Amino acid sequence: MYDVIVIGGGPAGLNAAMLLGRSRRKVIVFDGGKPRNRWSRNMNGFLTSDGMNPREFIKRGRDELKKYSVEVKDIEIASATYSKGEFVVNDAAGTVYRSRKLLLATGLKDNWPEVEGFEAFYGKSVHHCPYCDGWESREKAIAVYGKDRSGIGQALAMKNWSDDVTLFTDGTDTLQRSDLELLELNEVKVEKRKILRLEGEDGMLQHIVLQDGEKRAQQAMFFSEGTKQQSGLGEMLGCEFTSKGVIKTRRKQQSNIPGLYVAGDAARDMQMVVVAAAEGAKAGVAINMDLQQEDRKHVPEVERHM
Repeated sequence: MYDVIVIGGGPAGLNAAMLLGRSRRKVIVFDGGKPRNRWSRNMNGFLTSDGMNPREFIKRGRDELKKYSVEVKDIEIASATYSKGEFVVNDAAGTVYRSRKLLLATGLKDNWPEVEGFEAFYGKSVHHCPYCDGWESREKAIAVYGKDRSGIGQALAMKNWSDDVTLFTDGTDTLQRSDLELLELNEVKVEKRKILRLEGEDGMLQHIVLQDGEKRAQQAMFFSEGTKQQSGLGEMLGCEFTSKGVIKTRRKQQSNIPGLYVAGDAARDMQMVVVAAAEGAKAGVAINMDLQQEDRKHVPEVERHM
């Protein structure tokens, strides 16, 4: 019986495990090895770790956990159940683990545009988060991908990083007159023709090729096609979800299931590594306090009234 099972070995899961390990809790972390940022060369916006390779960040985090006797297993969790104050999880190999508390830090995955060549550039010159990668794209020719009206907000936001921003609607033509006036007023160009493919070298975008063969010189692309849960465990356990598809949590990362906490991208709209790590730390402290309360001996009710 573990005090805590942590599912997800990213910044949220590892930071929670560290605080729990430092609290002398028996903890095990499961990592399926599919972090959201696994295509990225650099992880930005995290003080003292700005520009670090995400894989190096995870390696350092795991190394730091060793002195606290936190177990880490590289295997996916296939199922999880909760009954009478106990969580039971089964890994992909069929091994069963039990714990008093459970932390889901399983993250999200991005919906990708269906554009030929996209994967070759994702995480290198095609990104979804301007706060993570906008600085590296500053003053470049930035494309924003967004069908129908979905890219308007991001196209306007990218003017913060470059004067050369073009909104590509990939063959859709539903922008309203007021949309076009707003974009023109803010000097955002609009390209409605369908995209055939992306071209470039070594992960660096050079051209967006349109369906009629014309090439548009672009050095970076940003998109926001929405996300989905990396894991189905939250739904399996009966968690409540927000309208945006993330797990609903309270102030200290608690879900609606007693003893089940959620931290990181799976539970928040502010999806950054530094925020995920902070939520993991907050969840770790909250879980330990919950365990302390359960373990503490209390004066019997009769004696208190004598």
